[in-house]
Order: sequence, then structure tokens, then C-alpha cells
Amino acid sequence: MAIYRAKTDSWYVERITSFLAGFFVFASVLLGLITGNKYFFYFTLFVGFMLMFYAITGLCPSSILIHKLGVPSLLEKYCKEEQK
Repeated sequence: MAIYRAKTDSWYVERITSFLAGFFVFASVLLGLITGNKYFFYFTLFVGFMLMFYAITGLCPSSILIHKLGVPSLLEKYCKEEQK
């Protein structure tokens, strides 16, 4: 049985995007529970929608922004290493 394990030797677009999504979900649920304000849960709903949108279409606005900030994708990082 194969086990998938993401590379954790550096930070790349896909890893940062997953981290941010998890952080936003955790923070919005925590704030919603602490403050009792139901509007924080709408942000959680939005993050979940964007995760499903990415899975279906392959388009992720936060990944595009992170890449424009200069962070390489996993594919770019390892293609550069193979060329050396």
C-alpha cells in the first residue's frame, strides 16, 4: 500500500496554500466559538467553497497571488534541481 507524503524540506506554493486554508478555517471557527458571532462561520464556508472550487477547476486565486510574490511551485522547484 502506497502512502502519500508531501515534501516538507521547503515551502512552496501548494504547501503555503494548504497551510493558509487550514489556518483560516481554524481561526474563523475559533473566533466564531469564542465571540458567538455566527458571521465568522461564513468565512469558513467561503474557504471550504474555494477548496472545492480548486479541486474541480484547478484555479486557486491565493496560489496565483503567492506565486506572484515570488514563491516557486513544487514543480518549478524540482525541475530546477534536476537541471543542475
